Amino acid sequence: MKYILIIALVALVAMVVVSLVRGIVAFLQSTKMDLEGGDERVKEMQLRQNKAMMSRIKYQAAAILVAMVLLAAVS
Repeated sequence: MKYILIIALVALVAMVVVSLVRGIVAFLQSTKMDLEGGDERVKEMQLRQNKAMMSRIKYQAAAILVAMVLLAAVS
């Protein structure tokens, strides 16, 4: 049980990092597009950024729950 939770925690942390990087990339692209003045494409990139950041928050919450269960199981 403990090993399964550790593997799940590592996988969730990896997904948090991936979501964070995707959100940052979308933010940088939308900032560049804001400067160039592309309106429709900017909205698309902002939606992509919001989606990536919301998934990051979900993965972080899941990782915290798994860590709490792991700590409860160990003690």
